[in-house]
Amino acid sequence: MRHRHFHSNVLRSIAIAFCIFSFAEAQSGHPVAPPPPPGAKSSKCSGRPVPQLADITSTTGITFKHTSDPAKKYIVESMSGGVILLDYDRDGWPDIYFTNAPTVEMAVKGTKSLGVLYHNNHDGTFTDVTAKSGLSTRCFAMGGAIGDYNNDGWPDLYVTCLGGNILYRNNGDGTFTDVTAKAGVADGRWSTGAAFGDYDGDGFVDLMVANYVDFHLDDLPGFGSAPFCKYRGIDVQCGPRGLRGAGDSLFHNNGDGTFTEVSKAAGVNDPNGYYGLGVIWADFNNTGRPDIYVANDSTPKFLYKNEGNGKFKDIGLESGTAVSDDGSEQASMGIAIGDYNHTGRPSLYVTNFSDENDLLYRNEGDWNFKEVSYAAGVALPSLPWVKWGTAFVDLDNDGWLDLIAVSGHVYPQVDSLPSGGGYREPKMFHLNQKDGTFCDASDLAGKALMERHVSRGLAVGDLFNDGNIDVVVGDIDGGPMILRNRGISGRHWVSFELTGTKSNRLALNARITIVAGGITQTDEVHSGGSYLSQNDLRIHFGLANATKIDSVEIHWPSGHNEVLTDLAVDRHYSVIEAKGISSERGKPVVPKHP
Repeated sequence: MRHRHFHSNVLRSIAIAFCIFSFAEAQSGHPVAPPPPPGAKSSKCSGRPVPQLADITSTTGITFKHTSDPAKKYIVESMSGGVILLDYDRDGWPDIYFTNAPTVEMAVKGTKSLGVLYHNNHDGTFTDVTAKSGLSTRCFAMGGAIGDYNNDGWPDLYVTCLGGNILYRNNGDGTFTDVTAKAGVADGRWSTGAAFGDYDGDGFVDLMVANYVDFHLDDLPGFGSAPFCKYRGIDVQCGPRGLRGAGDSLFHNNGDGTFTEVSKAAGVNDPNGYYGLGVIWADFNNTGRPDIYVANDSTPKFLYKNEGNGKFKDIGLESGTAVSDDGSEQASMGIAIGDYNHTGRPSLYVTNFSDENDLLYRNEGDWNFKEVSYAAGVALPSLPWVKWGTAFVDLDNDGWLDLIAVSGHVYPQVDSLPSGGGYREPKMFHLNQKDGTFCDASDLAGKALMERHVSRGLAVGDLFNDGNIDVVVGDIDGGPMILRNRGISGRHWVSFELTGTKSNRLALNARITIVAGGITQTDEVHSGGSYLSQNDLRIHFGLANATKIDSVEIHWPSGHNEVLTDLAVDRHYSVIEAKGISSERGKPVVPKHP
């Protein structure tokens, strides 16, 4: 996440450009963005409708504010801000949980901050139900993920923290119980990203946890006290370089409410101590087994191939997903997964620090990826900003996945510098041009995206069940943003909520392929991802002008395949494994907001 000017620039394809870049950086003492490669594209969207994202936070009843120390003297104070979308009461409407963390000064004194759960009232407003819910265990929280660990049909919540994580069992009556001790999933280090996935196919979801640095409140690194506590000549918080990495965890679900930590035996424990942040399970090669991808800060990223025998093999370097196309280790934070080019294979998008472009890894099949960030048009717009939460999401319902990401610096002190993007930064929005490239619509989708914030988490979901995917953003210095998607008139959509029977109950990593309007689309149910956040588990497809769905194929984690045909558009479908559609409903009438 930081001190990008210390990253190792290896295998740079253009030697002259590398020399100019290195000389300029050495002379100025400041990081200098390397010149874009030949063929780099950056284009504004023109001649097409752009969906408008309106900030409606003030009308929703959401008043949460993340605890904040304006100085950010310690790295742990810059990293929180997760957003979790979960339908905890199974009423068909996504609710929202915001993680929270105290300042270091508060934590040293034993004072903690409480995360907040908001219930969706079905009318465009939300109600704080934290006290009633029992989500009362306080920790130095980062983010979290959703998974039904006991297969009782109710989504459970896992919260990552500094010094011990929390697993909340959903009791099915609007309340949760802290079952961390019994389950054995506290970890106890500084955990950041987390995700559930059934890697061994036993029908119970396992839990992968990324850990960041070995940080302790009783041994605080001095602000500005070492070379890794400087940025462009000014004193800043220390880390992550100069601090030890923490290693990662894999908790195997024993099927009885308990877990066993198996990361070393499985080969995913990160023995070199890289700085883990984002993590997600995804079936990258359509083997029917979920693999693991971990975004590491300032170190190579991991792609753990699921070998099918309880073991994983890191193929990050061989697959082309560990570093950038020129071989640079980058400060990676957030992860998005999506089949943006309709190949039937999930590609990767990874967010990075300022002066490092975001990375688009196109899945070529057979465990090979090609980094196409510049050619696709997503690299240049990202260079000035420190990027975090992100998602592949079809915001204009044209049947092609777009990209959205949020940003915000880590050092408030950068506002004293004569140049640079500043501490508060805008958001990024790229529309898919259906030819492998994206155009920059950041300043065309309404003023909300251009407002400068210090954002971290991002989660997407149809909050109002109107067929348009909305965006929830977590800010670390202040309140969140609820961005309602106004959509594009006349475009159709469909969404699916899956329930496993032989598969894990939330059908995590089930894959859906639909054919409509001559277009084939593929998506997968994911726990975790983005940055410290969780998207709505329902799978949404934009259908453009299609008025019916020709076919839907569901590949369940159990190996069962199910085909549905001749479905109506503009519907939310619930599907139970091997039993077909259990319910459907259309667009509700929800009061409009300004």
